[in-house]
Amino acid sequence: MSLIGKFATVGGATLFSRIFGFGREMMMASALGIGPVADAFNLAFRFPNLFRRLFAEGAFNAAFIPLFSRSLEEDGEDGARAFASEIFSTLFVVLTGLTILALVFMPLLVSTIIAPGLAACVDDPAGTAISCGERFDITVAFSRIMFPYLASMSLMAMVSGILNAFRRFFAAAVAPTILNFVLIGVLAWCFWTEADTTTIGLWMSWGVLFAGIAQLAMVTVAMRMADFGVSLQRPRWTKGLKRLLILAGPAALIGGITQINLFVGQAIASYKPGAVSILQYADRPYQLPLGMVGVAIGVVLLPELARALKAGRLEEAQHTQNRSLEFALFLTVPAAVALFLIPEPIIRLIYERGAFDAATTTAVAAVLGLYALGLPAFVLIKVFSPGYFAREDTRTPMMITGASAIANIILSLILFNLYAERGIALATTLAGWLNALLLFEGLRRKGLWHLDRPLLKRGALVLVSALLMGGAIVALEFWLAPWMQPSSGLLAQIAAILVLVGVAMAVYFVLALATGAVDRGLVMRLVKRQRG
Repeated sequence: MSLIGKFATVGGATLFSRIFGFGREMMMASALGIGPVADAFNLAFRFPNLFRRLFAEGAFNAAFIPLFSRSLEEDGEDGARAFASEIFSTLFVVLTGLTILALVFMPLLVSTIIAPGLAACVDDPAGTAISCGERFDITVAFSRIMFPYLASMSLMAMVSGILNAFRRFFAAAVAPTILNFVLIGVLAWCFWTEADTTTIGLWMSWGVLFAGIAQLAMVTVAMRMADFGVSLQRPRWTKGLKRLLILAGPAALIGGITQINLFVGQAIASYKPGAVSILQYADRPYQLPLGMVGVAIGVVLLPELARALKAGRLEEAQHTQNRSLEFALFLTVPAAVALFLIPEPIIRLIYERGAFDAATTTAVAAVLGLYALGLPAFVLIKVFSPGYFAREDTRTPMMITGASAIANIILSLILFNLYAERGIALATTLAGWLNALLLFEGLRRKGLWHLDRPLLKRGALVLVSALLMGGAIVALEFWLAPWMQPSSGLLAQIAAILVLVGVAMAVYFVLALATGAVDRGLVMRLVKRQRG
């Protein structure tokens, strides 16, 4: 399968999951709006979800896959099975202990790390439906229910790494859809029974835990179908485990920079009621292209690059890096332009119903527009990072990521006081670009990345095509504005957005083909292959 084909397989499965994620967020927005229960659920879910992203899209893809692949090549399946069993057993024991400690000390975690703003909360003298103390208590309760999700997702990440090493990408990419199916089912049940908001949040928390166990079971079955298995044994300190920890710690930090930035922003946002939920709702449309493109590149590029380097095919490695960057720019730049120009109609169509009113739409759209400016940066991070990981260099990207994380915290604290949740979104975007540029400069200075002429030419043409597409969006939005208002009805809004997006995509792809922003030869070969 070609590199583009592998990107498409993982990206398609991730897109499938993200679409149902939209459905979940739409139902949740209608049920909870940006109220205290929505804040509590989002705060509680973000903490274990942070570790899911760190492990699934960072540490194991960056550290485990090269070591497992080497063991598979040098020691055969028996040696690889022994190595995997060592890691699985250690991970299982550590996660079990971590989960027990977290459940016991969850109030301290909530007040200091997850939501420090709740500990500083002061009740409104006029009175609110849920007091500060109640907000804190339900956040602790939701966090305790959902924290074991971390263990399930971390073990799932390891199994997914094994599947990726065998070039079986689909099961691991599609497994997250289970979470969306479960939560959609829970929300549908709560709507039918007319449950109150606190009950909805409680049932959703249990749904997250159930979905985590189901996802782990799915990838385990897929691993068994690949005729591979691991066993649980007494953990031992081995050379392979030591090497994995040396690589995985920095890799987790680097691969999860997006989620670290979002988590930091959410913790700061807990000082303002509703800000946490505003950031979460804006994050969902932004995560669609980021997940589809970024995750696909991150999952596929590292094994391909590591394989080429180990075989001494340096020219092939350079070609793979440049084509991956080209692919990332081709898809993310127009997506960023579109999300920046028309965030409000998109948010209105997705969320504005039930407890989600017009004022909330305006607030969420403003945040989405700022997130959109950082979309290419966070995908580029996933393109540049494997250039280090495939060479087992984690020190350089760790220092770069640490610097950008510190910049994000400082900017978030400053800008939150000026622009509230919009300041946090802007800080996240600026820190993302800083991280991406420093990662690229590090590769360039070490002579590990040489930009070729086709990339430079197509990158510039992609930007021109995307900006011209943006002009078409602005003109068409003005003409379609009457049909994109709530008063026109849901069907009219859907039709207007579909026309706007469809025309924008057509304009962009026509311009890309006409100018050569996309490899016309590759497109023709793909078309001929489909016809064949």
